[in-house]
Amino acid sequence: PPRSTLRDALFPSPALLRAGCARAGFLHTSPEYAMKRLLAAGAPDIYQIARVFREGERGRRHNPEFTMVEWYRLGIDHHALMDEVEILLRSLVGPRRPVGTTRRLTYADAFLETLGLDPLTAPTSRLLAEIRARGTDVPESVVGEHDALLDFAMATIVAPTFPADRITFLHDFPASQAALAQVRGPVASRFEAFWGELELANGFHELGCADEQERRFEFDRAERARRGGPDRAPDRLFLAALAAGLPSCAGVALGFDRVVMIASHASAIDDVIAFPVERA
Repeated sequence: PPRSTLRDALFPSPALLRAGCARAGFLHTSPEYAMKRLLAAGAPDIYQIARVFREGERGRRHNPEFTMVEWYRLGIDHHALMDEVEILLRSLVGPRRPVGTTRRLTYADAFLETLGLDPLTAPTSRLLAEIRARGTDVPESVVGEHDALLDFAMATIVAPTFPADRITFLHDFPASQAALAQVRGPVASRFEAFWGELELANGFHELGCADEQERRFEFDRAERARRGGPDRAPDRLFLAALAAGLPSCAGVALGFDRVVMIASHASAIDDVIAFPVERA
């Protein structure tokens, strides 16, 4: 990559630094952007164990502050990364409890098995009808929102059918749910790993195109504006790193506390962390 572009990604100009100091700061939801800046600068395979923060969720399986294991591997895709995730999960959970045969299926197949429809092509009205036909109350906030309905159906109908004694990998998500993954036609090169219905990890064959990533950022800003949410400016340092050249890689984020829950047979995340949010 051009030296000036790479320099800006890692050692931003005084103007960029001043802009960064002036903006509001946030606790990070993931170390992803910073780790990809390192990869663009020539770092090899890398990992990080970090404390991350996601407000707006609190329940038996989620605390707003939790431990994430995130790693990136050069030269592989999301299918090869699933192999690594399985090896790690079996090494952590296997000594403490039996782990059945791992199952892998596409996002579309999971919906066909449980709701009898293809989530990539079914209209929103059909999706809503199939959810309600199974006696599930649908919040008004997601009625008419296709991806929100898909997420709701996944949490309430699809994932609860996953076997409770093994790892399930769900891959090839709808392109509209690509996040920071590459897109292949109607699907994204993205996977999630579950133990039963509990989500453990989210991985991508990483998007390396700065222009496409900027388009996704702008789409997200427009969606927030439509919903009345606050604006969030794109991370220009991250975009500069992508423009410098992100090597072909796959990455995954694993919720470590949830893995500890499984290995220790805990029923709640509060049982495996020192200070839940109410006592922090």
